[in-house]
Amino acid sequence: MGVKSVFIPLPLFILLSYVLMIRVFLIVFLMPLLSLVTQATAQVNWLTWEEAQERNKKEPRKIFVDVYTQWCGWCKKMDKETFSNPEIIKYLNKHFYAIKFDAETKEEINFNDQPYEFIKSGNSGYHKLAAEITFGKLTYPTFVFLDEKFSILQPIPGYKDVPSLDKIMKYFAENYFKTTPWKKYEEMYMKKD
Repeated sequence: MGVKSVFIPLPLFILLSYVLMIRVFLIVFLMPLLSLVTQATAQVNWLTWEEAQERNKKEPRKIFVDVYTQWCGWCKKMDKETFSNPEIIKYLNKHFYAIKFDAETKEEINFNDQPYEFIKSGNSGYHKLAAEITFGKLTYPTFVFLDEKFSILQPIPGYKDVPSLDKIMKYFAENYFKTTPWKKYEEMYMKKD
């Protein structure tokens, strides 16, 4: 004869408390991990000049151009620290068509029905469109804001941390530049925080 097993049912409240503990565990420990994975995969929706021009025909927006070079250390720092920030990513993707533009690219770009080419200069060179939108001041990184009709609003040279870029993006995206001088806007921006 074998040993008989006896099933003793646990009271219902004990079973429910185990289920509740498992749910709490999932919420407390796994949700933050899922959030980190989601944030890590979010990124700026960088477009080419052609893509931005096509999308702008259907839904006009201002344009944000990140003018950079492959060798620029400050540009790489911007990518790593500023353009990886979830709030910057969200704001750029919502309010702008963002273009990442290598100022030394060799390919021809057709912009506003005009072709722009690479100009050989010394051991390297520069792209003529980069020189035009930065008003000939080829420093890297430079951010150029264009309106919905691709007219240049302002090139802004230099590395920007998250708070600085946030302030500048909102100045242009929310049309403060049309009515409010920069110094006054800065005061207003600081009071919001």
